[in-house]
Amino acid sequence: MEVEGSSKKMIATQAEMVEARVPIPYRDQCAHLLIPLNKCRQAEFYLPWKCENERHSYEKCEYELVMERMLEMQKIREEEAKLKQAQKQKGAAIPLIPNTANAS
Repeated sequence: MEVEGSSKKMIATQAEMVEARVPIPYRDQCAHLLIPLNKCRQAEFYLPWKCENERHSYEKCEYELVMERMLEMQKIREEEAKLKQAQKQKGAAIPLIPNTANAS
């Protein structure tokens, strides 16, 4: 399954996420890493020094998604700034007929 606007594909299916009881806000392109992380956490009684490899891979995936979204938003802002600058330059041209000539 392809997610629009992202370079990562969804690996975990909806059925897998439902079966693993992944909360809806966490059902993103990194859910396939969250499922084994949560299983490890439950097996190890949520000890913070356990499951480090799983946690690191999940957090790295989430970080990459955030950075991808930030870069996309930066591109959008740059395009909007270019459009605004072009409109400003277009509107700043000297009019052929002065505004006072049209006053009645």
